[in-house]
Amino acid sequence: MDTTLTQSAASSTADLGRRVRAARLAQDLTIEHASRVCGVSRSTLSKIENGLMSPTFDVLQKIVAGLKIDLGELFGSTPKLDSGGRRALTRRGAGKPHAYRGYAMELLATELAHKAMLPFLVRITAHSADAFDDWGRHEGEEFIYVISGSVCLYTELYTPTHLDAGDSLYFDSRTGHYAVSTSKEDAVVLWMSTGETVPGALEAAQALTAAPDATIKPSRSKRKLPAA
Repeated sequence: MDTTLTQSAASSTADLGRRVRAARLAQDLTIEHASRVCGVSRSTLSKIENGLMSPTFDVLQKIVAGLKIDLGELFGSTPKLDSGGRRALTRRGAGKPHAYRGYAMELLATELAHKAMLPFLVRITAHSADAFDDWGRHEGEEFIYVISGSVCLYTELYTPTHLDAGDSLYFDSRTGHYAVSTSKEDAVVLWMSTGETVPGALEAAQALTAAPDATIKPSRSKRKLPAA
């Protein structure tokens, strides 16, 4: 992964915002209603739609669940529905770029809808905890394999775990987590995640339809992050 990925990811933020707005308008939702359905604050959703903010993976999951769309749709793909023997080939550098916090990501196999796992090629650009203002957490499980460089994964439940090239780790995504590069260069990892939707999102949407003035409290809690 070269430096063009970071530049491409930055330029894709506006496109992603336009697609989020289009998905919202296609369902005739105001930004206030979409905010409640997705469990994302109105200001955050507005910034995303206007290309002023690159959403975290946690927020992306909430948006695709609330708007009932596939993650690939937010990155310009037309995902193929389930069918026997399906496959997806992603050539080197041809994934969909996305950057947030301390990560420059390349989403892989975006043309397939309703995947059991979401694969990413990630350059970890963060070299200290200063890149993060909160834990990342969402439904599902994750797997990290270090391709180059070295990584330290911080979580709420375990002591910091150091990983070198060739090391891997599987963990519960619901546990607050973030990773930093501990090598001089940015670390590159294969990062896989399950759980494309947030359990309970459909029930929340139905409840809001019945009581549009209701509010949803975010499931994430602010916690002080340990120093890198």
